[in-house]
Amino acid sequence: MTADLAESKLIQGRTGAWEIVIGLEVHAQVASKSKLFSGAAVGFGAGPNEQVSLVDAAMPGMLPVLNRYCVEQAVKTGLGLRAEINRTSRFARKNYFYPDLPQGYQISQFDQPVVGEGVVEVERDDGSSFEVRIERLHLEQDAGKLIHDLSPSESYVDLNRAGTALMEIVSRPDMRSSDEAVAYFKKLRTILIYLGTCDGDMEKGNMRADVNVSVRKPGEGLGTRCEIKNVNSFRFMQQAIEYEARRQIEILEDGGKIDQETRLFDPNKVETRSMRSKEEAHDYRYFPDPDLLPLVIEEAWIEDIRRSLPELPDDKRKRFMSEYGLSAYDAGILIAEQARADYFEAAAKGRDAKLVANWVTNALLANLAKDGHDIEASPLKPEAINELVGLIEDGSISSKIAKEVFDRMWAGEGSPKAIVDKHGLVQVNDTGAIEKAIDEIMVANPDKVEAVKDKPQAMGWFVGQVMKATGGKANPAAVNDLLKSKLGV
Repeated sequence: MTADLAESKLIQGRTGAWEIVIGLEVHAQVASKSKLFSGAAVGFGAGPNEQVSLVDAAMPGMLPVLNRYCVEQAVKTGLGLRAEINRTSRFARKNYFYPDLPQGYQISQFDQPVVGEGVVEVERDDGSSFEVRIERLHLEQDAGKLIHDLSPSESYVDLNRAGTALMEIVSRPDMRSSDEAVAYFKKLRTILIYLGTCDGDMEKGNMRADVNVSVRKPGEGLGTRCEIKNVNSFRFMQQAIEYEARRQIEILEDGGKIDQETRLFDPNKVETRSMRSKEEAHDYRYFPDPDLLPLVIEEAWIEDIRRSLPELPDDKRKRFMSEYGLSAYDAGILIAEQARADYFEAAAKGRDAKLVANWVTNALLANLAKDGHDIEASPLKPEAINELVGLIEDGSISSKIAKEVFDRMWAGEGSPKAIVDKHGLVQVNDTGAIEKAIDEIMVANPDKVEAVKDKPQAMGWFVGQVMKATGGKANPAAVNDLLKSKLGV
């Protein structure tokens, strides 16, 4: 990291510069059709308590049975994070009482997680990158949900989520700004979606983060951290970190001290507020779950999972740059979502990939964002972009006309070729017709012709006039070549 970059991350307070230190504990719901320790279904939209087994409800005598597929998904995620897979791990009981936790404890992993240390390379907006170390990934079951707004005097419990498999991915405190934290969270989400181990749907709570924030003077040891619970939006994460850092700095500059605690982010007030004092591991009275044997993973199974890994974002970005000649920036935009990358590759078949990338990353993504669509729901299929670029490549239309054609495509007028034919938008490549237009403009504007001799850049006026005279259909290259010849530029 350069000195300038390090300096840009510092926050100025009354007593000088402060540094933010951030670590994330990401909870990702495992993409599985059943729960971690029962055969109950997992899904969104079911009625209250319709997906609850006797195990999930903690009925007497019910024993947990580990879901092999959930373990496979955790191992796959660990491999995707370039992390160590622990051949032996075990489950523990994390004891605490809460109404939506029927057992009175959560089955989790404590000192022996299924996945150990790893690393994620994260790209910044300016093209530079940094690494975030992964401390661990462990499996645990989710709790249920309390509903407080159905009655003024009672709370209701929905146990549909109880027992759902979660991966908790714990990072080291390697991030130094809200931008870096968001970039890491985005990259982690992209990796999980590529792997197919989590759908990354933050609106449904399928991926959320507990954000640990502390501040310190540059060069000093780590400060006391506060944990902001259950952040499920990139924007909220950025706002929460920036507010919390300022709050801690103000306390310290006033001579106070930071209490280690758990806090919640209020998006309406854009502030964090205290929830409870931060518990330590001993407060949960962890002990090995007596109903579950240690989890032993065979080397051959790990290798089978490794061979099944898809092309991951970093590898895809490098391939897009080498195979298609894309810039790091364009490749980064395209691989940010798997569906986006797939769309681009389908549209680029047999075409100028750089030109296709330009249409996808600019016109297409802008219109999708404006209309609130994901690329999977795009009204324009990859074949339409492919056909549009083909018309540009074979000289049928100019880039300027292509913008009009695209807008008509978006409005649902039909295929690119049909639109060009219907509206007579074919590019004028007839040099005779272009030359005739130039001659007429030169005759009508002798003063402009003389001016070009002293000021060659004034030829741009003639280009505009020729394009106007031809309805924007003249081949720009032909126009420029003929004008240079006739004007002696």
